[in-house]
Amino acid sequence: MSKAYVFPGQGAQFSGMGKELYHNHSAAKELIDQSNDILGFDIKNIMFTGSDEELKQTKVTQPAIFIHSVVAAITSDEFKPDMVAGHSLGEFSALVANGVLSFQDGLSLVSKRAKAMQKACEMQESTMAAVLGLEDEVVEKVCAETDGVVVAANYNCPGQLVISGEVAAVNAACVKLKEVGAKRALVLPVGGAFHSPLMEPAREELAEAIQNTNFSNPKCPVYQNVDAKGYSDVDSIKKNLVLQLTSPVRWTQSVQNMIADGASSFTECGPGKVLQGLVKKVDREMEVDGIS
Repeated sequence: MSKAYVFPGQGAQFSGMGKELYHNHSAAKELIDQSNDILGFDIKNIMFTGSDEELKQTKVTQPAIFIHSVVAAITSDEFKPDMVAGHSLGEFSALVANGVLSFQDGLSLVSKRAKAMQKACEMQESTMAAVLGLEDEVVEKVCAETDGVVVAANYNCPGQLVISGEVAAVNAACVKLKEVGAKRALVLPVGGAFHSPLMEPAREELAEAIQNTNFSNPKCPVYQNVDAKGYSDVDSIKKNLVLQLTSPVRWTQSVQNMIADGASSFTECGPGKVLQGLVKKVDREMEVDGIS
């Protein structure tokens, strides 16, 4: 009976996030107050009272979700993981909750990552699209046959895949995907082509920051997005964290591997219930809940 804990990525944010934790736990208050100093702007105020528009900026969204997720995990008496994983940005939250990174270093890396991704987005117009109702192989084949840069970026659950790349290439792929039977192929309101080769400038920037950060051994294996395998050695964890920016998020495969390795329940730490839903789509019998 192994307990898996999972941490959400971008898109789970909402106004008022973390507020209850802040008022109910001294440890949460301390970390959220510290976050303002680490980031150099008033993230607490934006988390608690910000508009959707303010919360949607990548440089705000990523730290906000990270802060909420980590604080939810470490202030919970129930948090005793046998394995952890995080979706994209959530991998950083998982590593802090798992003792690999300090809260301060984790938040600092997340902030650098968000800014580097924002910068990469501004260098080239790019986007992502959600594709529903097709086999992964069909989506991969259409992407490979489409001119320009377009790749499979997020394997979220069976029949739900996100593609990422140049605007024209993503639009062209969406047309083809509908022709071959996709229920939906919908361009998403995102800042750019995350988890695609277009994030290469951000990857280089993040690689340097990761090399200069202190990593400790994890308390339990972390299943990483890049290849969906569980890791406990620091060198592999660092390498996979760098590769993550330009590689797809293999979430379906991560959940499948955690279940194969004995996970009997999944608890989502942080805002929203997106990952609980995705786990259920991988295995409808699986027990899921959340700590927020």
